Amino acid sequence: MNDILFGGFQALLAIAAAPLLLGWVDQCRAWLQNRRGAGVLQPYRVLRKLMRKDAVIAHGASPLFRAAPYVQFGAMCLAAAIIPVVSITAPLAAAADTIALVGLFALARVFIALAAMDIGTAFGSLGARREMLIGFLSEPALLMVFFTASLICQSTLLPTIVGTLAHRELVIYPSLAFAGVAFTMVLLAENARIPIDNPATHLELTMIHEAMVLEYSARHLALIEWASALKLMNFTAIGLALFVPWGLTAAAAGPQGLAVGIVTTSLKLASAGVALALIETVSAKLRIFRAPEFLATAFLLAVLGLLVHQLLGS
Repeated sequence: MNDILFGGFQALLAIAAAPLLLGWVDQCRAWLQNRRGAGVLQPYRVLRKLMRKDAVIAHGASPLFRAAPYVQFGAMCLAAAIIPVVSITAPLAAAADTIALVGLFALARVFIALAAMDIGTAFGSLGARREMLIGFLSEPALLMVFFTASLICQSTLLPTIVGTLAHRELVIYPSLAFAGVAFTMVLLAENARIPIDNPATHLELTMIHEAMVLEYSARHLALIEWASALKLMNFTAIGLALFVPWGLTAAAAGPQGLAVGIVTTSLKLASAGVALALIETVSAKLRIFRAPEFLATAFLLAVLGLLVHQLLGS
């Protein structure tokens, strides 16, 4: 029971703090670009404003269009219950492995893409096709990253992977170095960040994620934006768990261990937000036709990491 309560609190904390991480990344981008920025709490203000509005549904919208935001948000919440954020103990960590985690991300992508095509607008169909292209290329690379860590730890469960990596010697493993670079590239693509997409623009010729949600408003749009922030939190937490696993506590550590885990994770998330903002600031937006080359490079690096571990054992 203690493990369930501990893991449930961790999942709720990740869901609640996801907009804060997004606001921190946007604020760091503003500082790096010599702008003032809207503040780290701006995503919460946007969600509150959208929740207070009345939803406008397009004529001819099917039940799928209405259900897609809830499915996407629910899938991201389930992913947050699998991924160790503050503690190794997670509510569903023992019931779902890394392959199921990739399946949850794919489920959310499929539903939002189908909803974008449901209305029949040109921009929605364009964004859906681009989103499925990105997913088709990024998911194999993400799986190869997970397989590299799984072979090292002889398990596909994230708590086992984190526990094994956290107790290994502090040395640079070439396989994890290749996997880390590949995972960073996948994170940028999956979360519609520069250089694949620009979340701050609505230019029709370049947008991917925004093109799929143009027909949404009010609570539906709020759930989509919250799910996007939670997806960024989930991917960041996965990266920290795989490549910087130190500092995660267990349920047996008690309230004091939980407090230490929250402080440690907060510092790591803040550092990851600064690094993400720096990458986006120094990078240029790629043409959509260059995205396959970008993600093919990520897949190649992930496979190289897997081969290095298999051939050299390091």
